[in-house]
Amino acid sequence: MKCKYKLSTLDCANCAKKIEDALNKEESINKAVVNFAKLSIVLESDNKDIKKVVQDIVKRIDSDVKVLDESENNKSTLKFDLSRLVIGIILFILSLFIQNHLIHNILIILSYAVLLFRVIKKAITMLIKSFTIDENLLVSISCIGAYFTNNIHEGLMVIILYEIGKILEGLAVNNSRKSISDLMNIKPEYANLESNNKIIKVSPEEVKINDIIVVKKGEKIPLDGIVIEGESRLDNKALTGESRLINVTLNSEVLSGSINMDNVLRIKVLKEYENSTVSQILSLVENATDKKAKTENFVSKAAKIYTPIILILAILITIFLPLFPSITFNDAIYRALVFLVVSCPCAIAISVPLAYFSGIGASSKKGILIKGSDYLEASSSIKEIIFDKTGTITNGDDLNYKLDILDNSYSKEDIISYYVSGEILSNHPIAKNILNIFNTIKPKKVNNFKEISGKGITYQLKKDKIKIGSSKYCDSKINDNGIYLNINDKNIAKLIINDGIKREAKDTIQELKKLGLNVKMFTGDSKDIALDIASKVNIEDVSYELLPKDKFELLENEIEKYNGNVAFVGDGINDAPALRIAKIGISMGSIGSASAIEASDIVIMNDNLDSLPTLIKISKKTNQIIKQNLIFAIGIKVLVLLLSSLGLATMWEAVFADTGVTLLTILNTTRILKNKK
Repeated sequence: MKCKYKLSTLDCANCAKKIEDALNKEESINKAVVNFAKLSIVLESDNKDIKKVVQDIVKRIDSDVKVLDESENNKSTLKFDLSRLVIGIILFILSLFIQNHLIHNILIILSYAVLLFRVIKKAITMLIKSFTIDENLLVSISCIGAYFTNNIHEGLMVIILYEIGKILEGLAVNNSRKSISDLMNIKPEYANLESNNKIIKVSPEEVKINDIIVVKKGEKIPLDGIVIEGESRLDNKALTGESRLINVTLNSEVLSGSINMDNVLRIKVLKEYENSTVSQILSLVENATDKKAKTENFVSKAAKIYTPIILILAILITIFLPLFPSITFNDAIYRALVFLVVSCPCAIAISVPLAYFSGIGASSKKGILIKGSDYLEASSSIKEIIFDKTGTITNGDDLNYKLDILDNSYSKEDIISYYVSGEILSNHPIAKNILNIFNTIKPKKVNNFKEISGKGITYQLKKDKIKIGSSKYCDSKINDNGIYLNINDKNIAKLIINDGIKREAKDTIQELKKLGLNVKMFTGDSKDIALDIASKVNIEDVSYELLPKDKFELLENEIEKYNGNVAFVGDGINDAPALRIAKIGISMGSIGSASAIEASDIVIMNDNLDSLPTLIKISKKTNQIIKQNLIFAIGIKVLVLLLSSLGLATMWEAVFADTGVTLLTILNTTRILKNKK
């Protein structure tokens, strides 16, 4: 079974990684993922008492962290930490004004005890229960060592600044978490269900397909459905990032998570909650940072060996520096203590996962859903982007069509009815175009419906066998771009659709080229149509008249040519094979489509092509900030370590190299959330 828990008061990314490693070593747990950004644990286990097992493991690593059920509230320890810090500082200040030697020492010891209490407790717990050396032990040794080497005030300032830094660090991380959690506030809390001429409030999970729900002004639509009564405007910003309100009326399909801005709507439910758009989006975003990028995994592994190496070096400094005549044993110990203060890997361990989480959050604000930090990282290295045409570069707006009747024994109304009756069961973009054109025609009930990918559809209506699809599929003697209607092996009509190009297509292609990407288009359309569309959006490299298999094979060649750094942008339905093998599969124009979310790595929920340059920019900015953080954090630490070994750095510099650098990297990371483009 799959279990989800929350973690309270976890403010250390390195500790989160240790908890995850420990959980995955537990035999009763099949797989566990600890998400530091969301303070959550997701695991698989058959043990009914698994929560107790998890709590015991977590306590071994951080005794202050509690494991909570999803419904439990997370209690902050900020007030307690601030109170303890203030008391410790007051005791220290009082000691400076006390002349009596005994009272002065008592106040100093009390100040040390109050301020070091949490750190020493954690250090001992970690050492005894899991034989682990972490920052708490290093800080404890440093402060106590400073006291016994007559650097009493310096030791107190180290723990004071360290505690202030941890409080500020927690506030900064929580601020980043809040920025993301605000994006997740799209889950509807209830549904107004019509039952026996009454309206009752129920959980969205209780509503079934074909139930009727009522959505009042200002309420969220709880489930995907179709409007059966009422007209209104919907706010889809939480789903798509678009601020423009959407008009809906009778027979309009609506998505869960939208907000009803005007009038009451009666809606017939089309999907259960677990399959609804809002549920899929929440699941996708919640699990996004569980797939870790290569950089994130490398940093996590490096952090494990970093602290022990520094501890060994500190011991070597203590042993060998006194061999130099000018360095006393007391000086050597002091330099070793500075080494220990510097050694905490928090700045490195926290900034990388927080940066990816912020990048995913910034993308979500723009209606771009990314399935994992590995896909965000990979987006910055894309060299080529390949577009499908129908439903991607073109859409169903402003459609022009021409209907040629090839057999005059059928009326125009009958022919249109045949088209609509079959295409209403298809999810292909062309099917949606046909339904948009003939939206006043009621479909008839058909039997034995089948869809042949890249070719067309077939079904039975009474005794007639109907095929709708390409000229080749319908055995036409003319090879063109028509959508043929074939009844009982005879072509009855031909429909030609000139679908409209998306308004932002040309500018988007141009911007992608400016970003250094090679742009191509793959399509199943005829040569003339494909070249015409491509020329209008400035795509020079076009492959046409392709079946899904052909797209797949051509894409494989492109992937080999660019060492895998290829993205494919499709509609998420008939392009699933291509979306899966590309380094980055991006679904366009498939809002609410389960197949889009399933097949692709990134989903553009707002159906806007201009989200693609935004995605690339956010990815590049995220990776750039990660590099800045790593270079800055490692560089400062190495510099202070070298200076301390030479006796040129004190504990003041050491505190900056630890807590100060951590805060600066967190503040630098928050710039991702302020992305404007």
